Amino acid sequence: MIHASPPIVLCFSGNDPTGGAGIQADIEAISSMGARAAPVITALTVQDTQNVKFFSATDPKMLTEQARVILEDMPVSAFKIGMTGSLENIDAIHKIIHDYRNIPVIVDPILSAGGGMALSSDAMALAYSDLLFPLTTLVSPNSNEARLLAPEADTLDACAQELMDDGCKYVLLTGTHDSTEQVINSLHGQHKLISSLSWPRLIHNYHGSGCTLTSAIAGLIAQGIPIPEAVAAAQQYAWDSLRLGFQSGMFQQLPNRLFWTSNWYDANNSL
Repeated sequence: MIHASPPIVLCFSGNDPTGGAGIQADIEAISSMGARAAPVITALTVQDTQNVKFFSATDPKMLTEQARVILEDMPVSAFKIGMTGSLENIDAIHKIIHDYRNIPVIVDPILSAGGGMALSSDAMALAYSDLLFPLTTLVSPNSNEARLLAPEADTLDACAQELMDDGCKYVLLTGTHDSTEQVINSLHGQHKLISSLSWPRLIHNYHGSGCTLTSAIAGLIAQGIPIPEAVAAAQQYAWDSLRLGFQSGMFQQLPNRLFWTSNWYDANNSL
């Protein structure tokens, strides 16, 4: 008996050896949403649960070959773009997604590591606006990233408008980096605010929270779920993953993206 394949999300992401962020976060979150990740590695990193120490970008030809072989073999339902690694890789990704304009593109614009190390340059930030955002279905910057990507804007709402002017159909501004009592995430589209959801701010810092949220959104969009509904459901899943997170190393906690597999979750479905 042949079973139908789950919808496939082709992920452009770096490899994080802690398993907290990057491609493993993509795979776990997308699988949790009922889809399947096809991983294209953009960079190898040396990092712990606090910060990136060093990274080496994948050769753009290798990146291109990874993606195009998969696209010729499998019916990809969504692209998810995380860490890109280099200006040359952004250009390569642009050329790939430009050839598949009917596939939704979800972008997590990773400009720096949680510990502060820069993972992109000013030229790369500009390339996001020039090359990726005109083809982007949804981008999910935190407040710091939004200000860097929309330097002309004087408010976060104006940042969202500028990103939509660049071509993004939807902008999800996440409030994890703000000093508010609650985390407030706002979804913008058609040059207006569509929805705003607030979540209790948890006491820990987390390694891979943004990857978890954006990948979950991609996994739901790949199944044809409308964007507002996908964004709301993914936020609930990501928040539960953080609330039930754990500490494997000496620094930040890791999201528990597979919390739903635990035996005690089945026995006590009160999460």
